[in-house]
Amino acid sequence: MVVSRWQGWFAAIVVTLAAYTLIILDVTDAALRRWWSGHALTTDMVSGLLGLLITALVIDQVVQLRQIKDRARAVAAQAAIIVSQARRSTQAVSAALKDSGERDTAADEFRTYMMMLLVSAPVLIDAKASRNFLEQAQSLGGEMARVLGVTAGTPGAAASSTTRMDDAVQRLKDASTPLLQVLDPETRAAVRGEDPG
Repeated sequence: MVVSRWQGWFAAIVVTLAAYTLIILDVTDAALRRWWSGHALTTDMVSGLLGLLITALVIDQVVQLRQIKDRARAVAAQAAIIVSQARRSTQAVSAALKDSGERDTAADEFRTYMMMLLVSAPVLIDAKASRNFLEQAQSLGGEMARVLGVTAGTPGAAASSTTRMDDAVQRLKDASTPLLQVLDPETRAAVRGEDPG
Protein backbone atom coordinates (compact mmCIF):
# COMPACT_ATOMS: atom_id res chain seq x y z
CA MET A 1 0.00 0.00 0.00
CA VAL A 2 2.86 2.40 0.81
CA VAL A 3 4.49 1.71 -2.56
CA SER A 4 1.30 2.46 -4.47
CA ARG A 5 0.79 5.68 -2.51
CA TRP A 6 4.29 6.90 -3.40
CA GLN A 7 3.80 5.79 -6.99
CA GLY A 8 0.56 7.79 -7.08
CA TRP A 9 2.30 10.93 -5.81
CA PHE A 10 5.14 10.40 -8.26
CA ALA A 11 2.70 10.06 -11.17
CA ALA A 12 0.80 13.19 -10.06
CA ILE A 13 4.05 15.19 -9.90
CA VAL A 14 5.27 13.91 -13.29
CA VAL A 15 1.99 14.76 -15.01
CA THR A 16 1.89 18.20 -13.38
CA LEU A 17 5.49 18.92 -14.42
CA ALA A 18 4.72 17.77 -17.98
CA ALA A 19 1.77 20.17 -18.10
CA TYR A 20 3.89 23.06 -16.78
CA THR A 21 6.63 22.24 -19.29
CA LEU A 22 4.14 22.36 -22.16
CA ILE A 23 2.72 25.66 -20.89
CA ILE A 24 6.20 27.20 -20.66
CA LEU A 25 7.12 25.92 -24.13
CA ASP A 26 3.84 27.24 -25.52
CA VAL A 27 4.59 30.69 -24.12
CA THR A 28 8.27 30.82 -25.14
CA ASP A 29 8.50 28.80 -28.38
CA ALA A 30 6.72 30.34 -31.38
CA ALA A 31 7.28 27.26 -33.61
CA LEU A 32 5.65 24.97 -31.05
CA ARG A 33 2.78 27.44 -30.62
CA ARG A 34 2.18 27.39 -34.42
CA TRP A 35 2.29 23.59 -34.42
CA TRP A 36 -0.32 23.42 -31.62
CA SER A 37 -2.48 25.96 -33.51
CA GLY A 38 -2.28 23.87 -36.69
CA HIS A 39 -3.28 20.66 -34.86
CA ALA A 40 -6.37 21.67 -32.91
CA LEU A 41 -7.66 18.14 -32.22
CA THR A 42 -4.27 16.97 -30.91
CA THR A 43 -3.99 20.10 -28.78
CA ASP A 44 -7.45 19.56 -27.30
CA MET A 45 -6.80 15.87 -26.65
CA VAL A 46 -3.41 16.47 -24.95
CA SER A 47 -4.66 19.36 -22.82
CA GLY A 48 -7.84 17.50 -21.86
CA LEU A 49 -5.91 14.35 -21.00
CA LEU A 50 -3.35 16.25 -18.93
CA GLY A 51 -6.07 18.12 -17.08
CA LEU A 52 -7.94 14.89 -16.38
CA LEU A 53 -4.79 13.09 -15.21
CA ILE A 54 -3.79 15.93 -12.89
CA THR A 55 -7.26 16.13 -11.42
CA ALA A 56 -7.67 12.37 -10.99
CA LEU A 57 -4.19 11.72 -9.60
CA VAL A 58 -4.12 14.63 -7.14
CA ILE A 59 -7.68 14.02 -5.93
CA ASP A 60 -6.93 10.31 -5.54
CA GLN A 61 -3.90 11.10 -3.39
CA VAL A 62 -5.83 13.58 -1.22
CA VAL A 63 -8.63 11.04 -0.72
CA GLN A 64 -6.08 8.35 0.18
CA LEU A 65 -4.47 10.66 2.76
CA ARG A 66 -7.86 11.34 4.35
CA GLN A 67 -8.66 7.63 4.44
CA ILE A 68 -5.32 6.86 6.07
CA LYS A 69 -5.90 9.55 8.68
CA ASP A 70 -9.43 8.32 9.40
CA ARG A 71 -8.23 4.72 9.49
CA ALA A 72 -5.47 5.65 11.94
CA ARG A 73 -8.08 6.62 14.53
CA ALA A 74 -10.00 3.36 14.01
CA VAL A 75 -6.77 1.35 14.30
CA ALA A 76 -5.80 3.29 17.44
CA ALA A 77 -9.19 2.55 18.99
CA GLN A 78 -8.85 -1.16 18.23
CA ALA A 79 -5.30 -1.21 19.59
CA ALA A 80 -6.41 0.62 22.74
CA ILE A 81 -9.18 -1.93 23.35
CA ILE A 82 -6.80 -4.85 22.82
CA VAL A 83 -4.10 -3.41 25.10
CA SER A 84 -6.66 -2.79 27.84
CA GLN A 85 -8.04 -6.31 27.56
CA ALA A 86 -4.50 -7.72 27.43
CA ARG A 87 -3.75 -6.01 30.74
CA ARG A 88 -6.93 -7.44 32.33
CA SER A 89 -6.27 -10.89 30.90
CA THR A 90 -2.64 -11.08 32.01
CA GLN A 91 -3.61 -9.93 35.50
CA ALA A 92 -6.26 -12.66 35.66
CA VAL A 93 -3.82 -15.28 34.37
CA SER A 94 -1.21 -14.19 36.94
CA ALA A 95 -3.85 -14.40 39.68
CA ALA A 96 -4.71 -17.94 38.53
CA LEU A 97 -1.10 -18.96 39.17
CA LYS A 98 -1.41 -17.89 42.80
CA ASP A 99 -4.92 -19.25 43.36
CA SER A 100 -6.28 -22.15 41.33
CA GLY A 101 -9.82 -20.92 42.12
CA GLU A 102 -9.16 -17.97 39.78
CA ARG A 103 -8.55 -20.28 36.80
CA ASP A 104 -12.12 -19.93 35.46
CA THR A 105 -11.92 -16.13 35.60
CA ALA A 106 -8.55 -16.23 33.84
CA ALA A 107 -9.94 -18.55 31.16
CA ASP A 108 -12.89 -16.19 30.58
CA GLU A 109 -10.60 -13.15 30.28
CA PHE A 110 -8.29 -15.06 27.94
CA ARG A 111 -11.26 -16.12 25.76
CA THR A 112 -12.46 -12.50 25.61
CA TYR A 113 -8.97 -11.36 24.61
CA MET A 114 -8.73 -13.92 21.82
CA MET A 115 -12.20 -13.00 20.51
CA MET A 116 -11.12 -9.35 20.39
CA LEU A 117 -8.09 -10.35 18.33
CA LEU A 118 -10.29 -12.25 15.89
CA VAL A 119 -12.64 -9.30 15.50
CA SER A 120 -9.84 -6.74 15.17
CA ALA A 121 -7.61 -8.68 12.78
CA PRO A 122 -9.19 -7.33 9.55
CA VAL A 123 -8.64 -3.74 10.72
CA LEU A 124 -5.07 -4.36 11.90
CA ILE A 125 -3.67 -6.51 9.12
CA ASP A 126 -3.31 -3.89 6.35
CA ALA A 127 -0.41 -1.66 7.41
CA LYS A 128 3.04 -2.69 8.64
CA ALA A 129 2.83 -1.12 12.13
CA SER A 130 -0.66 -2.44 12.86
CA ARG A 131 0.28 -5.88 11.49
CA ASN A 132 3.29 -5.95 13.83
CA PHE A 133 0.96 -5.03 16.69
CA LEU A 134 -1.40 -7.86 15.70
CA GLU A 135 1.50 -10.33 15.62
CA GLN A 136 2.63 -9.25 19.10
CA ALA A 137 -0.95 -9.52 20.37
CA GLN A 138 -1.20 -13.05 18.97
CA SER A 139 2.15 -13.92 20.54
CA LEU A 140 0.85 -12.70 23.90
CA GLY A 141 -2.24 -14.87 23.42
CA GLY A 142 0.04 -17.87 22.90
CA GLU A 143 1.99 -17.07 26.05
CA MET A 144 -1.21 -16.70 28.09
CA ALA A 145 -2.40 -20.07 26.77
CA ARG A 146 0.94 -21.59 27.77
CA VAL A 147 0.66 -20.15 31.30
CA LEU A 148 -2.92 -21.37 31.64
CA GLY A 149 -1.72 -24.80 30.52
CA VAL A 150 1.01 -24.73 33.14
CA THR A 151 -1.47 -23.83 35.89
CA ALA A 152 -3.43 -26.95 35.03
CA GLY A 153 -0.26 -29.05 35.52
CA THR A 154 2.62 -28.19 37.81
CA PRO A 155 2.46 -24.79 39.49
CA GLY A 156 6.24 -24.81 40.09
CA ALA A 157 6.94 -24.67 36.35
CA ALA A 158 5.02 -21.42 35.97
CA ALA A 159 7.89 -19.01 36.74
CA SER A 160 9.54 -19.18 33.32
CA SER A 161 6.16 -19.04 31.58
CA THR A 162 5.14 -15.89 33.45
CA THR A 163 8.47 -14.27 32.54
CA ARG A 164 7.78 -15.02 28.89
CA MET A 165 4.24 -13.66 29.29
CA ASP A 166 5.57 -10.46 30.88
CA ASP A 167 8.03 -10.07 28.00
CA ALA A 168 5.18 -10.54 25.51
CA VAL A 169 3.15 -7.86 27.32
CA GLN A 170 6.07 -5.43 27.01
CA ARG A 171 6.48 -6.21 23.30
CA LEU A 172 2.74 -5.59 22.82
CA LYS A 173 3.00 -2.23 24.58
CA ASP A 174 6.02 -1.30 22.45
CA ALA A 175 4.18 -2.30 19.26
CA SER A 176 1.14 -0.25 20.32
CA THR A 177 3.12 2.99 20.74
CA PRO A 178 3.08 4.11 17.07
CA LEU A 179 -0.59 3.20 16.71
CA LEU A 180 -1.71 5.08 19.82
CA GLN A 181 0.06 8.33 18.84
CA VAL A 182 -3.16 9.73 17.37
CA LEU A 183 -4.80 9.56 20.82
CA ASP A 184 -4.41 12.29 23.41
CA PRO A 185 -1.75 11.69 26.13
CA GLU A 186 -4.26 11.00 28.91
CA THR A 187 -6.03 8.33 26.87
CA ARG A 188 -2.70 6.74 25.89
CA ALA A 189 -1.64 6.59 29.53
CA ALA A 190 -4.97 5.12 30.62
CA VAL A 191 -4.86 2.48 27.89
CA ARG A 192 -1.35 1.43 28.81
CA GLY A 193 -2.14 1.39 32.53
CA GLU A 194 0.29 4.16 33.32
CA ASP A 195 0.01 7.14 35.61
CA PRO A 196 -0.76 10.16 33.33
CA GLY A 197 0.91 12.58 35.73
